[in-house]
Amino acid sequence: MDKENRTAGELLQEKLCINRRNIGLTATDGEEAAAQAFCEPYKQFLDACKTEREAVTYIVARAQAAGYKPFDPKEVYLPGDRVYYNNRGKAVILSTIGTRPMSDGVRIMASHIDSPRLDLKPNPLYEDSQLALFKTHYYGGIKKYQWGAIPLALHGVIVKKNGETITCAIGEAEDDPVFTVTDLLPHLAQEQMKRTLAEGLKGEELNVLVGCRPFKDDKVSEKVKLNIIRLLNEKYGIVEEDFLSAELTAVPQFKARDVGLDRSMVGSYGHDDRVCAYTSLMAELEAENPAYTTVTVFTDKEETGSDGNTGLNSNYLKYFIKDLAGMHGLSGREVLSKSTCLSADVNAAYDPTFGDTLEKRNCAYLNQGVVVTQYTGARGKSGTSQASAEFMAEIRNLLDDAKVVWQTGELGKVDLGGGGTVAMYIAALNVDVVDVGVPVLSMHAPFEVVSKQDVYQTYRAFQAYIAAK
Repeated sequence: MDKENRTAGELLQEKLCINRRNIGLTATDGEEAAAQAFCEPYKQFLDACKTEREAVTYIVARAQAAGYKPFDPKEVYLPGDRVYYNNRGKAVILSTIGTRPMSDGVRIMASHIDSPRLDLKPNPLYEDSQLALFKTHYYGGIKKYQWGAIPLALHGVIVKKNGETITCAIGEAEDDPVFTVTDLLPHLAQEQMKRTLAEGLKGEELNVLVGCRPFKDDKVSEKVKLNIIRLLNEKYGIVEEDFLSAELTAVPQFKARDVGLDRSMVGSYGHDDRVCAYTSLMAELEAENPAYTTVTVFTDKEETGSDGNTGLNSNYLKYFIKDLAGMHGLSGREVLSKSTCLSADVNAAYDPTFGDTLEKRNCAYLNQGVVVTQYTGARGKSGTSQASAEFMAEIRNLLDDAKVVWQTGELGKVDLGGGGTVAMYIAALNVDVVDVGVPVLSMHAPFEVVSKQDVYQTYRAFQAYIAAK
């Protein structure tokens, strides 16, 4: 409708009221095509990076191809120089030196590259009733019942006693075997069905089936187990004791796929939080001459509280910025206090099937753009940092000026919701920070769903953030 034909009330409503709309109502054919094209390599990234180690390998390779060099704290870097810091193969920082002085602060983007999964226990392989299985300990917040009766792949590293590192990914090639956690048939599940949903499958029942063929020798015990370790020895040269110095994990085997007849969505394992990792990575790689120095972080251990020396509750980011500052005669404190951060993490999208868990006026929706989350935390905002009104205003203007489609969101109703991100650990460094990311359906499930347009708008948001003068 032409502006001249609108009523006074319609014009006033447009001027004064929030009007968030589905991107599909306003996107041009070119914008739709751009979102579709952006998500094709994103799907390849998801398939290639099912663990944090694989994500670091991918990110470092892309960074090296784009001219990034290993960070040396003894060097002095000039505007346009690009460096990376690889923290133990499980977290990585990329940085492009900006034209503005370091005393103006840096622009931080921080995502995490770990996702919920089933980790093998240190002594995982056992035989019971002529079946060979792996014992697991689930990693991160999962609904345990979702991990039964689906195809799984085995990823990770094994460090042998002689120091040799073996990398494995079994189940991804078309002719590879896959693995699974078995479940009980309905005919015999009367007692199981009386359990609470949380205990439909218990933690100690998440046992991964790996074989049933025995080694042909009547004089040995546990013939099926022996046959499995024999096969592993032939393929990788390992013995059972090598599991003690291994990081092996079972992850969903299926590939990232388009979802919906309109192909408007992507379904995959690991959108949380590799969707923010990929979008911030692409923005970082394209930032050749930024005004502010960029510090793009891909961290580990977020799903278990960010502890450990590769999680952001450690000091590796603080030390990295301290080293950057020292090159310019500054303290880390001086640089951090002038810095800002987008904590790049996902939020829950409204699901009408479970609509009573979210407050509709203050939650995120699929296909309405990147989500800005002022605070997360649990009941009473515990375990969170809250972005200031001033920083929220800065991000509003930034996104609006760049014509990025965005929305705000909370993580569930007040007395139901809550969740954590890395934002509070970066805020503890005296940095202004806010959560920015993609809305997700079925978060933490083996198969999560995102909108392609939301992915693309998140990428554009990161572009705008590091392009700001």
